[in-house]
Amino acid sequence: MAESTGGTLRLFGNREFVALASTAFARSQAYSTILIALALYADMFGTSSTVEGLFGTAFAAVQLVIVLPLGRYIDLKDAKKFLLAGLVLNVAVFVGFAFVSAVEHVILLRAVQGLGASILWLTGTTVVGEISPDESRGLWIGSYNQVGAISSLFGDIFGGLLLFLYGFELTYAALSLFTIGAFVSVYLFLRDNPGGTADPEEASGMETIRDLLGRRAIKALVFFRGSFSVGKMAVITFLPIYARTGFGINAFLIGGIMAGGKLTKALTQGWVGDLTDRFGRKYRFILVGALVYAVGTALIPLAGFAEGYVPGVTLAAFGEQMALPGAFFVLFAAYAVLGVGDSLRLPASMALFVEEGEYFDAVGSSLSLRSIAWKVGQVGGPVFVGAIWDATTVLVAFWTAAGFIVVSSIAFAYLFASEAAPEGADAVAGD
Repeated sequence: MAESTGGTLRLFGNREFVALASTAFARSQAYSTILIALALYADMFGTSSTVEGLFGTAFAAVQLVIVLPLGRYIDLKDAKKFLLAGLVLNVAVFVGFAFVSAVEHVILLRAVQGLGASILWLTGTTVVGEISPDESRGLWIGSYNQVGAISSLFGDIFGGLLLFLYGFELTYAALSLFTIGAFVSVYLFLRDNPGGTADPEEASGMETIRDLLGRRAIKALVFFRGSFSVGKMAVITFLPIYARTGFGINAFLIGGIMAGGKLTKALTQGWVGDLTDRFGRKYRFILVGALVYAVGTALIPLAGFAEGYVPGVTLAAFGEQMALPGAFFVLFAAYAVLGVGDSLRLPASMALFVEEGEYFDAVGSSLSLRSIAWKVGQVGGPVFVGAIWDATTVLVAFWTAAGFIVVSSIAFAYLFASEAAPEGADAVAGD
């Protein structure tokens, strides 16, 4: 098939890939735009770093509860219906954000947004893993993630611009239009029942989870993601807030900072996914990517020392003068490094979870383990690092986050080992 042998662009000749990619586009650009909006809400309501950490914790807390049963349902039920429901829920979230008037509203809506995002991510990734040809799974997953990275870049730049020029309501209306477009694409182009084909009589959800956790690779990956996510989610939550409250950088320029990392991910993730197909040893891509991410995290608080060393620039745009302090360029460079780390890590991590899940006809359950491991750190990480920031300094807070990432990388290198397919795996795959 042409989709199997060609590059990322050829995949867009496949209508089902286009439908799935549209959900990634809608999800990721909304996530990025709302992260910028959160920085504006933090400035507007004068919140502490601990409360700002709740913006990230609320998003993850509901996901921690639902990802395991959701993964099992995806293996057993019609995944197309889950995708459509997730898209509808996201539109409801945008309507809610348009009427925010207190910080409590922001926290509540972040919880609902977390539910919708989890449905879209877990279901979309499972379906991509299930319907992609075996010999080009890394390309499919990498390309799917690449669309998400491009969409995040779009959200950073155009979402930030819309927030800067027109405020919240028009921005959320634009997000709703993209999400409705994805709904139509999935409804028209994606086959019914595109997810797993597990027989509920063969193994219960808990039996499947136990089988997966018996694999050495899954144990290492789950531990890695749990500790890595503490650091990464602190970065995702606090970098935009740091730019706004620490240096007064406006929404458009915050989007520009975040675009640095999204650009590197958008340009390289499909290519790296193809490399994992050709060279194997995916765990090495994960390890190197995590260490690169730790370097980028450690660079973030150095923005506070930029004055006097990195010259600022003043730009004239949209009838206004925009000052770019030296901190802008430090933060942009740091986020670009973070994007390189993610590009190295993500396709390999997702491909390993899909491969391990296929042994038990449980790709959705495997990816739900991937997700729930992330949520453990995502729930506690932002509040933990925010409290450290309140008690000490921004430098200590971000370097603590970087420390979690380094420790997770060392532990992963120690724990990971490849294993032969479990007995009976070939029969399952052929069912």
